[in-house]
Amino acid sequence: MYKFFAYLNRMKYIKRWSLMHSLREENVMEHTEQVAVIAHALALINNKIFKGDADVLKTVLLAQYHEVGEVITGDLPTPIKYFNPEIKTAYKELEKGASEKIINMLPEDFKDEYRKYILPEDCIEKKLVKCADKLSAYLKCVEEVRSGNAEFKKAKVSIEKELKNLSSKEVDYYLKEFAPAFELTLDELD
Repeated sequence: MYKFFAYLNRMKYIKRWSLMHSLREENVMEHTEQVAVIAHALALINNKIFKGDADVLKTVLLAQYHEVGEVITGDLPTPIKYFNPEIKTAYKELEKGASEKIINMLPEDFKDEYRKYILPEDCIEKKLVKCADKLSAYLKCVEEVRSGNAEFKKAKVSIEKELKNLSSKEVDYYLKEFAPAFELTLDELD
């Protein structure tokens, strides 16, 4: 019996933003889906707008599996994860070990195929997924602030600054062309 997919299914029980009061809770499975959608868009922006050569399918698959380790580690809040270099390094190793444990729940013939998406080498597609992950966090803040939750105001400003510091033309394009619509109500979207 292989437990890989049953473990991934548990992403829906892992809450994000655990140190923040959220008007709408978000789980890792929801977050992963949003990151995959945004990463897909960033890869298309890279290719169609800026004439890049991002592998769209690879980008989406990297996004789909970018939180696999959290099935074991949970979602550690950013202020803790990046408190100091030692904790950041230790947590990266913990995440890697957790990811390897999950990969080892697959049939032998599948392990290498999944490993390349769960623990990828550095590449443009991995960079786009990191950008999509940050955009997802920003959009969560936008949603919460728009709904009247002042708890997310500081995080929104901080993440917006981080996004601008990424020096990513794909992120800049997404923020200009797509992100403003997240401020609209349903009636305004229609």
